[in-house]
Amino acid sequence: MEIQVSQILVRFLEKLGVQCVFGIPGSHILPVYDGLYDSAIQSVLVKHEQGAAFMAGGHARITGGIGVCITTAGPGATNLVTGIASAYMDNLPVIAITGEAPTHIFGKGGLQESSGEGGSVDQVALFNGITRYHKLIERTDYLASVLNQAAKHLLSDAPGPVVLSIPYNVQKERVDASLLDQVAFTRPGSEPVIPEQYIEQSLELIRAAKHPLIVAGYGCIRAGAQAALCNISKQLNIPVTSSLKAKGAIDERSELSLGSLGVTSGGYAMRYLEQEADLILILGAGFNERTSYVWDKKLFADKKIIQVDNNTQQLQKVFVADLAVQADLGAYLDALDTAIQQQQLAAKAPVDIAAFINATQQNIDNAGERIFNQQFEHVQAFYHWLEQQFPEGLVMFDDNIVFAQNFYRVSGNDRFYPNTGISSLGHAIPAAIGAAYTAKKPMFAMIGDGGFHMCAMEIMTAVNYRLPLNIVLFNNDTMGLIRKNQHQHYSDRFIDCDFTNPDYAQLAQSFGIEHVRIENEQDLSGLTDSMDFLNGINLIEIIIDQDAYPNYSSRR
Repeated sequence: MEIQVSQILVRFLEKLGVQCVFGIPGSHILPVYDGLYDSAIQSVLVKHEQGAAFMAGGHARITGGIGVCITTAGPGATNLVTGIASAYMDNLPVIAITGEAPTHIFGKGGLQESSGEGGSVDQVALFNGITRYHKLIERTDYLASVLNQAAKHLLSDAPGPVVLSIPYNVQKERVDASLLDQVAFTRPGSEPVIPEQYIEQSLELIRAAKHPLIVAGYGCIRAGAQAALCNISKQLNIPVTSSLKAKGAIDERSELSLGSLGVTSGGYAMRYLEQEADLILILGAGFNERTSYVWDKKLFADKKIIQVDNNTQQLQKVFVADLAVQADLGAYLDALDTAIQQQQLAAKAPVDIAAFINATQQNIDNAGERIFNQQFEHVQAFYHWLEQQFPEGLVMFDDNIVFAQNFYRVSGNDRFYPNTGISSLGHAIPAAIGAAYTAKKPMFAMIGDGGFHMCAMEIMTAVNYRLPLNIVLFNNDTMGLIRKNQHQHYSDRFIDCDFTNPDYAQLAQSFGIEHVRIENEQDLSGLTDSMDFLNGINLIEIIIDQDAYPNYSSRR
């Protein structure tokens, strides 16, 4: 039986297990939208294509499945770029399907053409550096091969975004429905085996160390290795710190947690690493600029290092390890956990992390290096309120990273998604909307007022589809990071950072959502009375002094 290519594409998405797609229709992509009409896949009309890409990424993050965005040709496709780049940096399986002008007008100046012919925008070149796979499909005779390649990259252990651009006339061509039989929709099934020598060498280094420290990266979470990580930490009394992206790799409220490591953190983990640790187990952490304190060589001076990562490009990228192992983190930690129990490896001397943190905080205070002063006490109180209010956990998409990194202890019941990849403003709200389709816990989007202005209209997407969402807006009438840097490094020569905000109470009213304004700790008492955090759409505005700056330097 022959069906249209547009219907093949919809069936392709169905076989990939896609639940919903995010996008904006246009004339060049209408055949695909018409194919969605009879599908169980829900199509979601967004307000801007960048929001569609962020939503697809948020959906992929929380489900572990594939996120989808659909746009028309030309500006519809080009508006995706930042969201696709974000998915690329975060290794998210996101597929964008874009329309294109009919092939018979390529190079003639067709409306919204982006074929690269005749001086038009070259979409292939545009997306080439931010996708795992991109194809302009000009004929149907190789369509099965293209879809097979797309599925291969989306279902890979190291996924990334795929962009398929399909001219209008190709969408309407007819092909045999059995074409999809040539596409592999299963993930690679090989079971990773860790060479025994690597486990033995790891045990030798751990056995010889007095004060080992685990640095957990996002690889631990991606591999689902939290349980094994927690077991090893508890069995051997090894403290754990994490990269920002891996907050929650172990419960940060546990006795062996040092919180997260990085230039925007309070500094407990860094001081323990420098002053106490003699062996560092770096597990799935890339040690980027933030985590490494701008690649500070003092962090690893005179220390042994074990590094494990499934990506060879990360191994020994910024330091030399005593043992570097390319391996799946789940398989490695399971094998290590089993070996520790079989060999009855002796636990290290108990570590009083709470006492270490208290003593470190006292030294920090005496040196005047506390990252937040009393002007941020109501912000800290808000995060403490979140911990108390939602013991069963919540989902947090976070653009305003520095507050949660220091004030929020991610538990095993939470899902925490910081915007760490390309770190674009305007990410948290659409990403949280994309995740809200499957999340069963309260959904929070943390965002500054600068980023809010870039995506505010996507709130109406949540309103239109009645998606529960709690937006926490930090309002200081400025681009806070820029103003801080201009204060620290440019002698208060403030330029293009300050602005006037709207009345957010009236804005919320126009959206038809709830609003509360928090200026001090006392204002927190009214939160539980006025808002439904599980089913409602709420805007929580937290006021911060424009001249209140976190006390850290990004050296920029």
